[in-house]
Amino acid sequence: GTKKKTACPGLGLFYTILSAFLFSVASLFLKKIEDVHSVEVSAFRCVFQMAFVLPGLIYYKTGFLGPKGKRIFLFFRGFLGSTAMVLLYYAYQVMPLADATVITFTSPVFTSLLAWIFLKEKYSLWDLLFTLFAITGVILIARPPFLFGSHVTGIEGSYADHLKGTIAAITSTLSAASTFVILRKVGKSVHYFLSIWYYAVIGLIGCVIALFVLNEWRLPHCGRDRVFLILIGLLGLGGQVFLTKALQIEKAGPVSIMKTMDVVFAFILQVLFLNHLPTWWTVGGALCVVASSSGTAIRKWRHSVKKAKQREI
Repeated sequence: GTKKKTACPGLGLFYTILSAFLFSVASLFLKKIEDVHSVEVSAFRCVFQMAFVLPGLIYYKTGFLGPKGKRIFLFFRGFLGSTAMVLLYYAYQVMPLADATVITFTSPVFTSLLAWIFLKEKYSLWDLLFTLFAITGVILIARPPFLFGSHVTGIEGSYADHLKGTIAAITSTLSAASTFVILRKVGKSVHYFLSIWYYAVIGLIGCVIALFVLNEWRLPHCGRDRVFLILIGLLGLGGQVFLTKALQIEKAGPVSIMKTMDVVFAFILQVLFLNHLPTWWTVGGALCVVASSSGTAIRKWRHSVKKAKQREI
């Protein structure tokens, strides 16, 4: 008989590490850009997303609006997803790279909480413990003066900007968690490309309106910044593609755990290229958040494996 072709062991995890590296380098380039608002960077990212997705929509004949009953969910997926992107880019610009990256890793914890509220999914004492760990990590990174005193070290610029960046990163994380809940609600009834299409189109429209309101639209003066904008778009697409491929050939649990390499890469790039040593508060916060997100991923993974075995029986 013919032998079935086996996948390369660990290929999905390698794709996850590669995705984490590409996203981290894109974040580094964002920090290096001068005099370009985060909303404008997001608009360029949306243009790249549209250019990538459009051929896929035509090839798979999905249409541009999606099923009638799912359009409202797709709209909110696009609105919340693009909002998360803009706020995250703002956080990257005003606070240390590692701090912003660590806060985004609270997303799985908040996803579990929102899924419990809106989808009636199970929420155990372990999930509550992981949520408290994540909140502790964010507090260690934000270091509010009423807990840590008025003299806060290890931040970029003023504490006011650091606080704004922290609030933006947390709001971005909540928006991203909301999009995951919406995608769970929609399920497989909507093609993946259509979901990204809504994300890119609504994001671009929102960014253009915001740029005119803020009067921040301008092309970068430096040729280097223009190259960085293009690289951010390409690296962001590459990171998304490799993460998608990883999830196609590997279980979600190991991928979620391996994705914590984002934090490792953020610390390394911050030290090597931004000459900014993280404080012990940031390291402690990172450990809390990584433990929280990894614990959540492991529990979800074990639960899915248990359900799969029960179906086989």
